[in-house]
Amino acid sequence: MADSSRGNLPIGDAYQQATKYRREGSRRADPGEARPASGTEALPTPQTDGGEGLWRAIAARRSVRDFCGQPLSREQLSQLLWATQGITGGRRGVPFRAAPSAGACYPIETYVVSNRVEGLEPGLYHYNVLEASLEALRRGDLSGAIAAACLGQEMAAQAGVVFAWTAIPLRSKQRYRERAYRYIYMDAGHIGQSLHLAATALGLGCCAIGAFLDDEVNAVLGVDGLDEMAIYLSVVGVPAAS
Repeated sequence: MADSSRGNLPIGDAYQQATKYRREGSRRADPGEARPASGTEALPTPQTDGGEGLWRAIAARRSVRDFCGQPLSREQLSQLLWATQGITGGRRGVPFRAAPSAGACYPIETYVVSNRVEGLEPGLYHYNVLEASLEALRRGDLSGAIAAACLGQEMAAQAGVVFAWTAIPLRSKQRYRERAYRYIYMDAGHIGQSLHLAATALGLGCCAIGAFLDDEVNAVLGVDGLDEMAIYLSVVGVPAAS
């Protein structure tokens, strides 16, 4: 159910809090027992030429919810991350990213729940855009926890990876005030579509998730839900045979 409490928050913050999904009563999902972790996982260099043509990828794009359980490769994960927020160039020392951002505020952070990726231990990772690497946050199986937080959508447990995007509103609000929330959601949409097309070009399945229990996804990611909150997720995996 949606939470309608607003308090005395500014309108943008009140909107974000009032439209959360929460569980009925006090029942909460297990946030998972993955252990805290640190360290950095290097990613293979992504391809910047060749591959599937854009028009064919657009025509072939579909939401895929059934996966075979085969792991993704590190190369595939690197390509997906680069296609969403990776550095594609720059000018005068300012790096340009694969997806646009209003005012170049870049309020969106990318987290990866690794369920099955070759050579990458299951767990939670944060994408370091400038270093093109993954920062380990928790190691251990989080597939059940993230699926439960996504209203029991089992595709989040079956997929090779779950992309979870959070917003840090202050980055955009410093420039756009309360209107910043409009641009934050637009930014997330740009990133999500890039993931869909990149997954399609790699022969992978992808499906976006907008219905999730906000506080429980925030707990899995380790963010507070106020200064930084989950706003969008997508699953990616090897499709099941049709």
